[in-house]
Amino acid sequence: MTARLPPPLRPSSATPPPAATRALHAINTCTSSAALAPLRDAILREPALLRSTTVVSAFFLACGRLRHLSPALSLFASFSRPHVFLFNSILRSLQPGPDCSPLPLFRRFLGLGVRPNRYTFPPLLTSLSSLSDLRAVHPQVAKSGFSRDIHVRNALLARYASCDPDLAHAEQLFDEMTRPDVVAWTTMITSYKNRGRTFQALATFRRMLAASVAPNRVTMVAALGACAAHGAGETGTWIHEYVQKQGWELDVVLGTALVDMYGKCGHVMDGVRVFSEMAERNVYTWNSIIGALVLAQNGTMAMQWFYRMEADGVRPDAVTLICVLCACAHAGFVDIGRKIFHLIVQGEYGFQPGIKHYGCMVDLLSRSGHLDDAFSVVETMPSQPNAVIWGLLLRGCKAHGDSRLSEHVMRRLVELEPENASHYVLLSNLYAETGRWQEAEEILQWMKKNGLRKDAGWSLRMLGDRLLSPKFGSPKLMLPIQGSFVR
Repeated sequence: MTARLPPPLRPSSATPPPAATRALHAINTCTSSAALAPLRDAILREPALLRSTTVVSAFFLACGRLRHLSPALSLFASFSRPHVFLFNSILRSLQPGPDCSPLPLFRRFLGLGVRPNRYTFPPLLTSLSSLSDLRAVHPQVAKSGFSRDIHVRNALLARYASCDPDLAHAEQLFDEMTRPDVVAWTTMITSYKNRGRTFQALATFRRMLAASVAPNRVTMVAALGACAAHGAGETGTWIHEYVQKQGWELDVVLGTALVDMYGKCGHVMDGVRVFSEMAERNVYTWNSIIGALVLAQNGTMAMQWFYRMEADGVRPDAVTLICVLCACAHAGFVDIGRKIFHLIVQGEYGFQPGIKHYGCMVDLLSRSGHLDDAFSVVETMPSQPNAVIWGLLLRGCKAHGDSRLSEHVMRRLVELEPENASHYVLLSNLYAETGRWQEAEEILQWMKKNGLRKDAGWSLRMLGDRLLSPKFGSPKLMLPIQGSFVR
């Protein structure tokens, strides 16, 4: 006769004894990963603590909070048949990552004969970091009978949307849902937006509204991000009007998304009005308004807002100072730009300049004719300058007629990107402009011999929320909320 498995350890709703209360206090106030192993040993020594699912669960979550899972895993291994509550607790402590797959733990759990419940799969799916692991768990979801549970289904969709590069599996799973809720719709909108597929993001938003599913704040923030990236100002304005009709408070996240959308769609003053209505702002809100003014090439006003930001006690971050240096370039504030860049290099803002800060400084000095200083900045960069940096310097050289430095920069571009035909064409044109016809012809012949061709140029322009391409000649992308879709 086969021996029956002992019943799994179940969570207790009784008031914990004094020893458990003391242990919970020590666990919940623990701030050092070095203290976790002694706490685990104390739990293992005391049977009452080991039987307390409240204590053990709190310990698992503390290990997750302190990013040190070894003590939690070793404690979990001491249970011959843990209750699903404890397994769910240790799942919630896991962080997604290739070095911490929950699959071995899940397989052991199933091997002990303990059945997962509806609270098992959301944290399990959230802790997966690869598409292969997700495919391994998906059949277990169906086998356990929870594939129709809304929370499990949405967790599965969110993980596919995160792990699947082209979203094919997420799209299939979404299409199989009979009535997706706002969480599922928002997951798809956000995933499209994060991958730069702004047309699909806004089309999905439109489909959601047509299905009479009311958006929430998270939906609107994602849709506004898509509007900002796509230049869909009419759709963004409709969203703002919806927010106002619903009486939603402009919190820092939603307000910043609106400011960013208006700025990137060219409606700077509308963004300023939203900014003034916000009760709370953070550095991202300030960056949005300053960046909008830079995008509108109003460097003087952008600097005024930067000074106002500092006066309000908001510490600029790296993005802020990229915007500020761009503003200086547009407004010709060479001395102010030099001073700010020097402060960044000195570490006054708490970080060292990145390649974008160097690019802005090269642009500022090149525009203003300080070509030798701009070249010096390029040469003293801690990392290798890329083609964008050299291109900024080249634009300044051409604007100020410095053919000597132009030739040097073009040669550096050719060395950096030897298969880019545009660089050879520019160098050939420079030789022709300076009367060096033979050298110009030699470059063109060399390009022909090596099969290098410069692609024909084309441009884009916006008409409402449509993107028009003269090269292809037909409307493309997104429309306002009213009416039907047009591609």
